[in-house]
Amino acid sequence: MAQLVYDKTGRLLFTKEMKKEYTLLVPQMLPDHFAMLVSIIRGEGYNVEMLENTGRPVIDAGQKYVHNDACYPAILVIGQLIDAVQSGRYDPHKVALVITQTGGGCRASNYIHLLRKALEKAGLSFVPVISVNLSGLESNPGFKLSLNLLRKVVYAIIYGDLIMNVANQVRPYEVNKNETDATVQKCMDFLLADMDAGKGMTFKSMVANFDRIIDAFKAVPVSGEEKVRVGIVGEIYVKYAPLGNNNLADFLLAEGAEPVIPGLVDFIIFKINNREVDVGLYGGKWVKEAFCRWLQKYVMKYQHAMIDALKNSGRFRAPGDFEDLHGYIKGYLGDGNKMGEGWLLTAEMLELINTGVPNIVCTQPFGCLPNHIVGKGMIRKIKDDYPWSNVVAIDYDPGATKINQENRIKLMLANARALAKTQQGQEQAAEEKEETQDGQPVPAS
Repeated sequence: MAQLVYDKTGRLLFTKEMKKEYTLLVPQMLPDHFAMLVSIIRGEGYNVEMLENTGRPVIDAGQKYVHNDACYPAILVIGQLIDAVQSGRYDPHKVALVITQTGGGCRASNYIHLLRKALEKAGLSFVPVISVNLSGLESNPGFKLSLNLLRKVVYAIIYGDLIMNVANQVRPYEVNKNETDATVQKCMDFLLADMDAGKGMTFKSMVANFDRIIDAFKAVPVSGEEKVRVGIVGEIYVKYAPLGNNNLADFLLAEGAEPVIPGLVDFIIFKINNREVDVGLYGGKWVKEAFCRWLQKYVMKYQHAMIDALKNSGRFRAPGDFEDLHGYIKGYLGDGNKMGEGWLLTAEMLELINTGVPNIVCTQPFGCLPNHIVGKGMIRKIKDDYPWSNVVAIDYDPGATKINQENRIKLMLANARALAKTQQGQEQAAEEKEETQDGQPVPAS
C-alpha cells in the first residue's frame, strides 16, 4: 500500500506510487465530453472512472458535508464524490478525487478546499485530492498535465461539442425513438477506440472524423415541423450537468421543444482570453500575453474546423466562433467582467437571439453573484434592445422545487409559441399582400 506523503503545508499528495494502485474518481458534468476525457487520462496510465451516481443521495451528502452557503454546484460536485467513496463500490484507501480549479475570483476556486474540509468531516482525510488547473495553484508528483495530454483534451472538447450540437438538432425530430442516442454511442465508440489506439489525434484525422460524425447523424431519419428552439445558458455546471439542472434538456424535449446548448470550447477560449486581457488591464509579463494569444489561436483553429464542417454539411446549423461572441458584447460589458462566466454568458444570450433562438433558459445557482449580474441582471437591458426576446432565469439549489422550475419554463414555452404564431401570421399576411401586388397593377403614387 502506498505511503501517505504530505507537503510542508500539510497537504496530502498524490504520489507516483499511488498512480499504480489508486482509482481516480471524476465528477460528471458533460457525459459525452467527460467520457472522452476519461479515456484520454486512462491512456496516460491512470486508472480513472467518471461517476454516474445521481439523485437525492448526492444532494444529501453535499448538504451534510458542505456549508449551505456554498453555491449549488459545490454541493453537488462534492456530494457526488463523497457519496461515491462511501458507496462501498471502492476501497476508500485506494481512491483519489479529481476536481478542476480555475484560480479566478469565482467561489469555484475554493471547491478544492471545501472538498478537503468535507472529507475530514466525513472521516476520509486520507483520500488524496488532485487539483486540475493551469494556474500553478497545486501540483502532485503522481499527476502531471503534459502538453500532449492538454492537446488531446482540446480534441475531446471539440468532438464533444460537435456531437452535442448535431444530436440536439436531430433528437427532437427522429422518426425512430432513441436512434439519436444510439448514433451518439456509435460515434463515441469509434472515437474512444481511436483514442485508445492513439488515432484521431492529428488535425487531418480530426477533420475526417468530423465528416464521419456528421454523416452518421445525417443518416438518422427525421420528420415533422420545426419545433420551438430554446437556448440553455448560465453557470457552467448547472448549464450542462443533468444533475445540476434537473435534466433540463430532457424536459424541453418532452415539452416539444428543441434544446440549443452552446459548446464548451467557447468557455475554454474565454478562460484563455482572460489571462491575456489581465496583462493589458493590470500589467504583467509580455511572455504570458504572447503565449495566451498563441494558445487562443491554436484552440480556435480547431473550433473553425468544426464550424466549417457543419456549414458544409448541408443539413446542420453551425454556431459562430469566439470572435463572433466577443463582438456581440460590445456596448454591453467590458472585457474585465470575467468572474464566473463573465461577459461570455451575456454574449451567448445575444448570439442566440441574433441567430433565431430568442427563447432562453438562464440557469443559475441561487446566490451566484456573477451569474445574477451577467445573467439575470442583463435580461432587462437585452429585452430593451430585443423586445421579442423571451428569457427566463431559473434558480437551482437544494431548496428549489422542481415543479416550480418546470412551471416557469412551461410559461416561457407558452409565450414562445404565442410569439411564433404571431410571427407566422405576420409573415403569411406579408406574403399574401406581395402576391396580390404581383397579380394586380399597383397604382402609381
